[in-house]
Amino acid sequence: MPTINQLITNTRKKKKKINRTLDLKQNPFKKGVCLKVFTKKPKKPNSALRKLARVKLSNKKEITAYIPGEGHNLQEYSVVLVRGGRVQDMPGVKYHLVRGVYDFERLLLRKKKRSKYGTKKLK
Repeated sequence: MPTINQLITNTRKKKKKINRTLDLKQNPFKKGVCLKVFTKKPKKPNSALRKLARVKLSNKKEITAYIPGEGHNLQEYSVVLVRGGRVQDMPGVKYHLVRGVYDFERLLLRKKKRSKYGTKKLK
């Protein structure tokens, strides 16, 4: 705990917020076009084939984004919406694609976490 004298001489410094999604340029979402759709293996303790897409954003930046959910209809030149959010076991992948927008079809037959996969509410 600092003393009053220490606070007078050295004021408290604000903690700087680190922006981890620089290519989105302070926007929550960005539109992009798929250049390449591919799979890659995750980091050490995990094993799978993660689905990824190389996307050229509307601001001319090129990024690698994760394709969430089971199965997808993406191919070269598909128009997609990109949001922030890293994939823990994939180094360098800091973005997710949003399902149910533009050419990326929604995930059917999903009961939980529907909003993340663009699924409509079942009646």
